[in-house]
Amino acid sequence: MDALPPIVISQPADAKMHDSAIPSDWVIDGAPQARSAVLSRSTDGTAVTVVWETTKGTFRWHFGVDETVNVLEGEVFITDQKNVEHRLGPGDVAYFPSGSWSTWRVPDRLRKIAFIRHGVSGPAALVARGWSRVVNFFSSGKPPSPMAVAPVVHP
Repeated sequence: MDALPPIVISQPADAKMHDSAIPSDWVIDGAPQARSAVLSRSTDGTAVTVVWETTKGTFRWHFGVDETVNVLEGEVFITDQKNVEHRLGPGDVAYFPSGSWSTWRVPDRLRKIAFIRHGVSGPAALVARGWSRVVNFFSSGKPPSPMAVAPVVHP
């Protein structure tokens, strides 16, 4: 039996951050400076966990992948596609589906964890889910939980 990949434990406060520019044509107001660091990546490469932060500014954000965010510090006012504004602060969680966009207004500073999932669609998704269930069943001898999550490895 193959050994399972190691569990990854990260400290977002200690992550080595790198510049992560917001595209200039997305910026509406100010000069927000963003930085990020990868905390973990799934073995199949379809999921990644990132710590991301930005300074004051307003910008549009286009989501090319599914993203769930958890705010660590600061706050952001997000205007959705229906022109409804939502405030997110420390501890708040929001999900942004692939293909969506929103306007982000950061009054001072924002630091968040982003759980990003690159979608697999159609027949490939069905095969991937089926294969994961088969592997889990034979490795544990028990039917997999419907909430089972793929293991992650160091980035």
